[in-house]
Amino acid sequence: QLFMVDNGADDWRIAMTSERIFFIALELVVCAIHPIPGQYLFTWTARLAFTYAASVAEADVDIILSVPMFLRLYLIGRVMLLHSKLFTDASSRSIGALNKINFNTRFVMKTLMTICPGTVLLVFSISSWIIAAWTVRVCERYHDKQEVTSNFLGAMWLISITFLSIGYGDMVPHTYCGKGVCLLTGIM
Repeated sequence: QLFMVDNGADDWRIAMTSERIFFIALELVVCAIHPIPGQYLFTWTARLAFTYAASVAEADVDIILSVPMFLRLYLIGRVMLLHSKLFTDASSRSIGALNKINFNTRFVMKTLMTICPGTVLLVFSISSWIIAAWTVRVCERYHDKQEVTSNFLGAMWLISITFLSIGYGDMVPHTYCGKGVCLLTGIM
C-alpha cells in the first residue's frame, strides 16, 4: 500500500511486479528459518583432513538451521536506513527529491563510509570475524573433541590467522564445512 500511495497507483496489482513478489517470498523464506524446539539428531559423516578417515558423529539439527539464520543480517541495513538522519530528516529528503536521489541502504552505507570509514570497517571486520569463528566451531565441534578448533577461542584464532593471510599452520580445520568457511574468510 505504501508503494501504491507513493506512486499514485489505484490498484495494488499495478504496484506488485514479479520481481517485488520474488523478493517478498525470499524474505519470508529467510525469516522463516528457525531452530526446532527439542533435541533432534542426525548422523553427520565427515572425512577428516589429514587421516582421511571417516568421522561419524551425532549432530543436532539446530546446526543446519542456525547457520542460514545469518542471512537475516540484511535487516541491520534496513534498520540503519530507517533510523538514518538522511531518511528521517524532512529537509534532506526534500533536497534529495529535488535532485532525484533515492535514499536506499546503499546510499546510507556510502554516506556512513564517507563520514566514519574507520568505525564502519571495524564493525564489519569484527562482525565477520565473530560470525566466521562461530561457524567454524559449529562445523568442527562434533568431529574431534580434543582439537583446538572445536572451542570458540581456538576457532577465533584460526579465523584471525586466515583472515590476515598469515596462515601459521598450527591449527587447521578438519571437516569440509570448516575448510569452506576458512576459504571464504581468506577470500574476504
